[in-house]
Amino acid sequence: MTSTQKKTDALLDELLKGCRTPEDILGEHGLLKRLTKRMVERTLEAEMSDHLGYEPHAPEGRGTGNSRNGKTKKTVQSDAGQFEIEVPRDREGSFEPQLVRKRQRRLDGFDDKVLALYARGLSTRDIKAQLEELYGVDVSPTLISNVTDAVHDEVRAWQSRPLAAVYPILYFDVLYVKSREDGPVKNKAVYLALGINLEGEKELLGLWMNETEGAKFWLSVFNDLKNRGVEDCFIACVDGLKGLPEAIEAVFPKTQVQLCIVHKVRGSLKYVPWKERKAVAADLRAVYGAATLLEAEQALERFSERWDDKYPAITPSWRADWQRLMVFFDYPREIRKVIYTTNAIESLNYSMRKVLKNRGAFPNDESIMKLMFMGLKNVARKWTRPIRDWKAALNQFVILYGDRVPN
Repeated sequence: MTSTQKKTDALLDELLKGCRTPEDILGEHGLLKRLTKRMVERTLEAEMSDHLGYEPHAPEGRGTGNSRNGKTKKTVQSDAGQFEIEVPRDREGSFEPQLVRKRQRRLDGFDDKVLALYARGLSTRDIKAQLEELYGVDVSPTLISNVTDAVHDEVRAWQSRPLAAVYPILYFDVLYVKSREDGPVKNKAVYLALGINLEGEKELLGLWMNETEGAKFWLSVFNDLKNRGVEDCFIACVDGLKGLPEAIEAVFPKTQVQLCIVHKVRGSLKYVPWKERKAVAADLRAVYGAATLLEAEQALERFSERWDDKYPAITPSWRADWQRLMVFFDYPREIRKVIYTTNAIESLNYSMRKVLKNRGAFPNDESIMKLMFMGLKNVARKWTRPIRDWKAALNQFVILYGDRVPN
């Protein structure tokens, strides 16, 4: 142990003398709050000395024309709770403290706590109760709203930021939330676009809101992506909304559209009673789990022979979408497992539903975008590693697409 560490431990031992319970350290009059108060006041005194150019009572201050002029009491909120500090003043009134600025009532870090709680789906009332319980701070709903409203500018800047020219894979999906924007509660569709960039990393490209989900609005989403710099995408993974593949191809004509197999299977099983779902699902798995396209076609024929009499809607539905369902057979296994399902964005939606589940109807559309943006930022912090086997997949893209893959 170094001499510095020994001195630090000795100081801590001295400070903790007489502390017997957590309340003695973390409570309303505990050590942590008293230390924070003293540290803030010492820093403000140092700032004043730097501003005036001399220490308190120093002879250098005589005749300088400006001097200390008492102190002003001020209540601030912090991670350690709420407490009162004394802010030094000067006669000229020219002192501008930096640690606790004029009219500032919350120390840096406090707003981050509010935003973190909001991003996890807590309502204004829940946040107020949580802050009071954890830090002994009584904050008004208006203060919480003001803190979270500051996110709006960040949302607008994020939504219009430039994007990369090429995303090998894009996923698209929709979430529904309730809004009172125009009076009565209505369901609103929140459109999400998730990209896999050339490094194999997930990147949320944007959020858009509309009254309903439809191919016409999706077209405006794709045009927005193009206007922000996206020039090419190799594969777009989508659910089975009618007109969506055509909307993608209208904006990105070289893109192959892969319909989500999982959505297709779910849609097929809705015709099947519970007792036979396992058998039907197994035969459908033989179709999309085949090694080659030819084997998949043969498996669909076998499925048709076995089940068409009982469930005549399933096979025609697969044949109608066959060209876009079986796109993944054009690729090696490293790419197939990434594109045959929209699980990447489905898991994102699952995380967002957990954030939204405690909220009823939102007062307006702007509050929806604010919470969605903050919740998605929270989720994105966990995206620390590229897609598994991405290097192998990228090499395959280079072979398949050549010059379309940037160096």
